[in-house]
Amino acid sequence: MSRLFWLDDDAWAAIEPHLPKNQPGARRVDDRRVISGILHVLKTGCRWQDCPAEYGPPTTIYNRFNRWSRRQIWSRILDALVARGVLALSASIDSSYVKAHRSAHGGKGGPKAQAIGPSRGGQTTKIHAVTDLLGRPVILRLTAGNVADITMAGPLMDAAGRVRCLIADKGYDANALRKRLKTEGAAVVIPGRSNRKGPVDYDAVRYKARWRIEAAFCRLKDFRRIATRYDKLARNFLSALALVTLVAFWV
Repeated sequence: MSRLFWLDDDAWAAIEPHLPKNQPGARRVDDRRVISGILHVLKTGCRWQDCPAEYGPPTTIYNRFNRWSRRQIWSRILDALVARGVLALSASIDSSYVKAHRSAHGGKGGPKAQAIGPSRGGQTTKIHAVTDLLGRPVILRLTAGNVADITMAGPLMDAAGRVRCLIADKGYDANALRKRLKTEGAAVVIPGRSNRKGPVDYDAVRYKARWRIEAAFCRLKDFRRIATRYDKLARNFLSALALVTLVAFWV
């Protein structure tokens, strides 16, 4: 049997104040045990029905995850923790592909509606993220794998707000983004594409800090249900991503 995952006291102390209180209906099964069970599934990649009995009935584990996903509870907890501790002196922006398992297909509205699309890696979902000064994800969005990075730069920066410096790779080399950042007084640390007519000046020393966002994606993908997408619904995959992010970086 896989080693069981349990939320430690510090993690629980950070999460517990943001959980729903005084809900109608029967008394809820212990939140700490159920959330630990959800995280065990996300960490090991096992099926919900194979969740160890130590966490309680598998249907309870999945239903709690799904219902709170529908209500955006997981994303709201992450937003609350980020708002309390973000260091926004500089930010990095990037994306990462996630292979969509065959079980991820068939969601209502079709693949496009569920953020699945063709790329060189097959049918994939793309995770777009903004990280803070320490490399902790503060904004997360999903698109189909065939969506260009630059198309998400505007929405991501709208959500992140003003920053003093933005670090990104050549995929974000666009005049509109550069103009926006300069108007907001932010330093632009983005190398130019090879097809640009003239060279682009950028701070090569600062650019080396881009490894932090790459490391953040690697850390998130240590959870097997993030490294491979099994969820049919984009909202559930985004919720899983939010829950993993808050446990891996914010508690």
